[in-house]
Amino acid sequence: MADTWVISDTHFNHAAILTFKDYAGKPPRDGFTDVEHMNEHMLDKWNETVKPNDTIYHLGDVMFGHDKVDWMEANFAKLPGKKHLILGNHDNPKFMLPYFKEILFWKQMHDFGLILSHIPLHESTLAETHRWGEGGVLNVHGHIHSNPSPEGPYKCVSVEQIDYTPVNIEELRIA
Repeated sequence: MADTWVISDTHFNHAAILTFKDYAGKPPRDGFTDVEHMNEHMLDKWNETVKPNDTIYHLGDVMFGHDKVDWMEANFAKLPGKKHLILGNHDNPKFMLPYFKEILFWKQMHDFGLILSHIPLHESTLAETHRWGEGGVLNVHGHIHSNPSPEGPYKCVSVEQIDYTPVNIEELRIA
């Protein structure tokens, strides 16, 4: 049986992310010797987790850098899984189109009680989902990297918070 996975903010090829600091002043991607080391680690984690018939939702900010087409064809296109993109603030949909089955702004997954987005949705938007039933809704998002999610029904799946490993949607299910 095929599984469904989520991941966000891989920032493949983004060398400068290795120098960023979180709200506490700590480097969220500490431990990598260079961007190639970071890329290989994330590619390995994806390959160890996702199978060819699985579905994976990437919640945005896939990559940066030069030679994007060459890098995507050589690396990302070979990653297993049926890939869907929830558009991030650094993603170019025109460039990303060949590598994803679909590109969306968000995805409502009623059967799981989830809304997938790149940036955490405002609490008033989540309040609109009261019609989903008593279980409510969980906003699965990225964007904030190692910083904490807002209080409430939020779960960040930025790679820094999930050990660079895609998360099975069943672990997030609230419905």
